Amino acid sequence: MPTPTSDAFVDWFRQCTPYIHAHRGRTFVIAFGGEALADNSLPTLIHDIALLHGLGIRLVLVHGARPQIEQRLAARGAEMRYVNGIRVTDDAALECVKDAAGSARVEIEALLSMGLANSPMAGVRIPVASGNFVTARPLGVLDGIDYQHTGTVRRIDRQSLRQRLDNGAVALMPPIGYSPTGEVFNLSAADIARAAAIALGADKLIYLTEAAGVTDRDGQLLSNLLAGDVDALLDGEPRPGEDLAQALRAGADACRGGIRRVHLIGRRDDGALLRELFTRDGAGTLISDRPFEELRPARIDDIPGIHELLRPLEQCGALVPRPREHLETTIDRFQVTERDGTIISCAALFCFPDERMAELACLAVHPDYRQHGRGDRLLARMESLARERGLQRIFVLTTQTAHWFRERGFKPAGLNDLPLGKQRLYNLKRNSQVYIKPLGQG
Repeated sequence: MPTPTSDAFVDWFRQCTPYIHAHRGRTFVIAFGGEALADNSLPTLIHDIALLHGLGIRLVLVHGARPQIEQRLAARGAEMRYVNGIRVTDDAALECVKDAAGSARVEIEALLSMGLANSPMAGVRIPVASGNFVTARPLGVLDGIDYQHTGTVRRIDRQSLRQRLDNGAVALMPPIGYSPTGEVFNLSAADIARAAAIALGADKLIYLTEAAGVTDRDGQLLSNLLAGDVDALLDGEPRPGEDLAQALRAGADACRGGIRRVHLIGRRDDGALLRELFTRDGAGTLISDRPFEELRPARIDDIPGIHELLRPLEQCGALVPRPREHLETTIDRFQVTERDGTIISCAALFCFPDERMAELACLAVHPDYRQHGRGDRLLARMESLARERGLQRIFVLTTQTAHWFRERGFKPAGLNDLPLGKQRLYNLKRNSQVYIKPLGQG
């Protein structure tokens, strides 16, 4: 929270700065369904996309057109047929696909061209490039069903896409593809986005979904998923809707294809795209091939992050000041929690094997993350490490957090209960309280 004398906007803008620097020059592929095109909030979404372009992000937009296609089919009295969530595209449906895709392209280009003085697009000119970037092949006959003009991605014209992006354009990809024989195929926008991201080696693949997000059984948003966990989620209860399921499958495949970060964001949440990209906690679900948040041994390059985490506690007297030189020589004693490149908690373990004791020191959790059990997980890790070393007790010296440790099984003790080496270093002026906990079997 900002201090009473600070400017909330300035604080927020400063917090965004690392992400602005990190994203500049990067390539993002953003996919959204035809439902977004039919929504009154589409101009707001396009404004946010224009903002990303203005910040130097290279953008590929992939749009769907399902409701527009269905509307045209209904107007013609034609049959709408889906098998296993996939449209069977006959000749009549293909004409509707081409019509809907063309109309969608014009609408998006018009919004990206808007430059009214009283709009967020004032003074902005964003070139848009579309074309035959996708080579497709027919899906064929599956389980006896001929999907006719429904296809799948065969190849992405990576060179042409990169050329458009290098020239400063936003690349626009409709849900259609072309065969070398001149045929047109109806494709899944999720599949095109996945293939385009892999072909370009994109830094991020982003799906704007109709669902509010990926949730657990209790309806709580899952902030991150490993690609290997997606299959279990798709087979579990409650099952995600088809729109979300397609994004999950494509996102997990993209991770396996080398895309480090795939974001699933509920498109109806105004500003969610910006919060996901420019705040540490985001607004959606991140799929990655490695944990978004990880508790691990500290490395030498973690020292600046540890120092920033400890400094406020040192300034208020909760911790003994430790210069960077001391951190460098003891970094192998530290464990840290890293979240999206930021150190949000740390602790150190100093062992006294002769007395079969260990000191827990420098336990700190970032103020924004103190209500989610991270301190307990860090304490459990340090206790486990002490047990692995054959130690029987763990102790802390504290001036301001005694109750937190007492609630977790630490008992008051005296100076004489400490190892002799620690007794000699005890600072009488700080008058720290001593608490000791037996480790047991864990």
